[in-house]
Amino acid sequence: MRIDAFLRESPMFAVSRAARRFEALSAQALAADDLTFLEGLVLATLFFEAPRMVKPSQLSATFHTSRGNISHCISSLEAKGLLQRKIDPEDARAYQLTLKPQGRRCALRVISAFDSLQKAFEKQTGKTALSAMLAILQKLEALSQ
Repeated sequence: MRIDAFLRESPMFAVSRAARRFEALSAQALAADDLTFLEGLVLATLFFEAPRMVKPSQLSATFHTSRGNISHCISSLEAKGLLQRKIDPEDARAYQLTLKPQGRRCALRVISAFDSLQKAFEKQTGKTALSAMLAILQKLEALSQ
């Protein structure tokens, strides 16, 4: 197609294509636990932040996503029996999130899956190239702010 030359040189198209591929890889890695990428991130965050309590608003800010996305994610994880929400004793309008025992086990599998993906990326491209790419992506992301 005529547009192929443009697409080969388009950073927007390359980032979009890479993002779709990453979504497919992460879906495959998390399929055994029936989790989305965001659900996996939430579980990993709760695991690493324990014993500190985590609030949904913190997750929204950290992952640069809407509170609605986080709310749906939390509801899904709660329905799967992986986490629980408690009313924040200091602010009755807010919730605190904690992993249930099954959620801790699942978080360990998620962390392992993320680690395996990271190692595969590093093996394919090298750590230096991956770090350089990350720096470029951060600069591009800053353009839209």
